[in-house]
Amino acid sequence: MIKADKNILVVDDEPKIVEVVSALLESRGFRVFSAENGEKALEIFNQENISLVLLDLMMPGMSGEEVCAAMRRKSRVPIIMLTAKVDEENVVEGLTLGADDYITKPFGLKELYARVESVLRRASGELKPLAVRNSWRDGDLMVDFETDEVRKKGVALSLTASELKILSTLIKHPGKVFTREELITLALGADFDGYDRAIDSHVKNIRKKIEDDPKSPVYVLTIPGRGYKFGGE
Repeated sequence: MIKADKNILVVDDEPKIVEVVSALLESRGFRVFSAENGEKALEIFNQENISLVLLDLMMPGMSGEEVCAAMRRKSRVPIIMLTAKVDEENVVEGLTLGADDYITKPFGLKELYARVESVLRRASGELKPLAVRNSWRDGDLMVDFETDEVRKKGVALSLTASELKILSTLIKHPGKVFTREELITLALGADFDGYDRAIDSHVKNIRKKIEDDPKSPVYVLTIPGRGYKFGGE
């Protein structure tokens, strides 16, 4: 369980939702700020040290999408969308704007809190690397971290140094969604001289080499609007 000494901003124009969610979070040790509209939310966000935002998308005046975009221009603070928009297009739009997760209304408090914990854990780096020693294997794919050897169905694959670093980083953090910027920092190093979209090219090449069908990958997965994660066990 994460340490609940953090500030959470709840943004929703429905007072009952704000009341119930705030009571839940406060009972778990969080300090809660609330706002009934986007303008108030941004005012609080700019004044307080907010650790996570629960943001309703459908509000009068300034929309949740607009609030999310404004926050993203200043911060990478985790944002979970609260939405009654259940179609994929709207969800993808919110994630593309920079939200970290979403939950559809009506939602259960247990599910909401589980998502809060999960997003905060990812943001704080509390996801522990996979306990591997020298190598990792899943089905037909094997990666040896000592020799930098990668094999698929027993056949050695030729990965560049950057491709191998990216793949190893993903494998060692199962379940974590990495942004391009995070992969650059963790896999390629802060001295990497290139654009973040270079990660996309590396991922494309990795898929060509390790996936049975690069267009339907099972190992290196794209999470729309967020980045990449490892799909193996």
